[in-house]
Amino acid sequence: MIVSPSGPTLPERVERGIALLASWGLRVLVGRHVFDRSGYLAGHDDDRLRDLNAAFADPEVRAVVCTRGGYGAQRIVDGLRPGVPKHLVGFSDITALQLAVWRHGRWPSVHGPGAAWFDDRLPATSAASLRAALFTSGPLRSYRSDTEETGAVQVPGPPVRGVLLGGNLSMLASTVGTADMPDLTGAILLLEDVAEAPYRVDRMLTHLRRAGALRGVAGVAVGQFTDCAGGGATTVADVLREHLGALGVPVLGGLRIGHGVGQETVVLGAVATLDTGVGCLTSREAVNGNSAAAG
Repeated sequence: MIVSPSGPTLPERVERGIALLASWGLRVLVGRHVFDRSGYLAGHDDDRLRDLNAAFADPEVRAVVCTRGGYGAQRIVDGLRPGVPKHLVGFSDITALQLAVWRHGRWPSVHGPGAAWFDDRLPATSAASLRAALFTSGPLRSYRSDTEETGAVQVPGPPVRGVLLGGNLSMLASTVGTADMPDLTGAILLLEDVAEAPYRVDRMLTHLRRAGALRGVAGVAVGQFTDCAGGGATTVADVLREHLGALGVPVLGGLRIGHGVGQETVVLGAVATLDTGVGCLTSREAVNGNSAAAG
């Protein structure tokens, strides 16, 4: 079932996503309020939440696929009633919901493209990565790319293993102090963001550090920080290197995970391996298993 828990979307984008999902043999249902609009939200809070909970409650629904991020998930997350484990697919603002289902039942979720499909940003490799996360139990691998701005963010170290948690930096920082903020001790932390100037990335990482949220992480996987240029000489890569380099753990940047071209899918809440020598993040378990909860 397709839902819009955050920002408004365009029907033509969603039609493209529906066609893709249907081509994989899936029967696609569309939430009643998917195309609603109320300013910068995809309709009223109650309606967005009603669609979301209906998708989780329907025994025939195997995957809850969000159309897009934007803003709005945190306004309704406290009313989320997950029910039984299902694939929750999305990224960006959807990080707020993925953190909530992890707290609720230690359920993995799919950090990948939503149903509002962008052909100019999501090539065939992006579709294949999402399909692999939904249909297979094999490892999902994301390799470092020199063409990504965060490719310069590197702290070498031995391979580390832990549950992959995090997602969008803005959403993670906004979750500090709430019941949904995860304990990152022993975890591999995933970070990505869009349209955040370097000083704002600095502010969010400083906040996470001061709150003690980064204490004990096993490693950091840095995805795409898209359109994050500032007006000065300091780049977002400079900020990430400074803050993450001070953690004393392996850090691997340049991963195509986030808002940029060629987005790849990973499984949050799954046991993953970060290998800076090979330049690869591997999420090792698919969403069908619950063994990641042991982490």
